[in-house]
Amino acid sequence: MPSTVPTAASVPSPAPAPAASAPAVSAPVGPAPAVSAGPTVAELLDFVRRAAEDTALIASLPLDPEGRTWVRLDGPRGSEAWLIGWPPGTGTGWHDHADSVGAFTTASGTLKEHSLAVRLPTDGWKTLELNDGVDRERELAAGQGRAFGQNHVHEVLNESDSVHAVSVHAYYPPLPRIRRFSRTGAVLRLEQTEVPEDWQ
Repeated sequence: MPSTVPTAASVPSPAPAPAASAPAVSAPVGPAPAVSAGPTVAELLDFVRRAAEDTALIASLPLDPEGRTWVRLDGPRGSEAWLIGWPPGTGTGWHDHADSVGAFTTASGTLKEHSLAVRLPTDGWKTLELNDGVDRERELAAGQGRAFGQNHVHEVLNESDSVHAVSVHAYYPPLPRIRRFSRTGAVLRLEQTEVPEDWQ
C-alpha cells in the first residue's frame, strides 16, 4: 500500500514558543505505547487453514510437473506466507527455520512430514549424532495442518506418484535464514545456510 505523504498545506505549523514569563508545565509521563507483537503460532495456523480453504487462491497457483512452484502471500501482522505446489515425488529435504515459528496446512493432495523432536544448537556445529526416539512422522491430507516453534527441523514430501499437492505456509518473524541438512542414519550434517535472497 503506498504511503501517504502530507502536502505542505496539510502539515501543521509548529506551535509558538511559550512567552518567557509563562511558567514551565511538565506533561504527565505515562507508560510507553505498547509495541505490536507479531502473530501467535495459533494465529498463523488459523491463517493457513483459512487460506487453504480459498479455492480461487489455490487454483491460481501455477503448477509445474517437474519442480515445486510458489507464490508469496500477505501473511497476518507482518508474517511471511507462501502458497506452494508440490509435484508428485518432490520434497524439501531436511531443514529448519532458524528463530521463526510457523504453520502449514495442506490444501490439496497429501503431504508427509518427518520431523525431529530435538532442539538443535543454533550455531558452531557441522555434524550432530541424534539420540534414539527423536523421529516423528505425520501424514497431512487436505485440510490438515500443524504449527511449530523455533528451530523446528523437518522435511516435507509429496510421496504420491501421480497427484500434485498444494499447501499454505506462514512464518513469523519472516524467515531470516534456512539451514539445510543431510542425514545418514542417526547423523545429521549441516550442509548450507540460505538467506532470503536465495528463495525470493
